[in-house]
Amino acid sequence: MDIDLRIVIVFGPIVLALGWALFNIAGAAINQVQNFLNKET
Repeated sequence: MDIDLRIVIVFGPIVLALGWALFNIAGAAINQVQNFLNKET
């Protein structure tokens, strides 16, 4: 069961970009939720 290197070359950067975007969005979302909760109290 040999993986085709072309699949890794094509999908590797896409997966990396999606992971980076989700990391940044999650960080912003957590900050927004924390700010919202701090304003409530």
